[in-house]
Amino acid sequence: MKKEKEQSGFEENLTQLEAIVLKLESGKLKLDEGICLYEEGVKLYQQCRKKLVEVEKKITQLNESLDENEFN
Repeated sequence: MKKEKEQSGFEENLTQLEAIVLKLESGKLKLDEGICLYEEGVKLYQQCRKKLVEVEKKITQLNESLDENEFN
């Protein structure tokens, strides 16, 4: 269950980030709204990036374990 929640959290964060980018790109926001959305977007980006780094490390570890098992 935890992995499903983490993945859905990532997907949800990414969807929210994409929505924020669209709003910012529209140019229809007041300055204060834009700043608040930008700040929220930065936080979402950091969360997504952190998760991607964790996944990349996990994949690297799995690949290394495969390589080790080939030689044993």
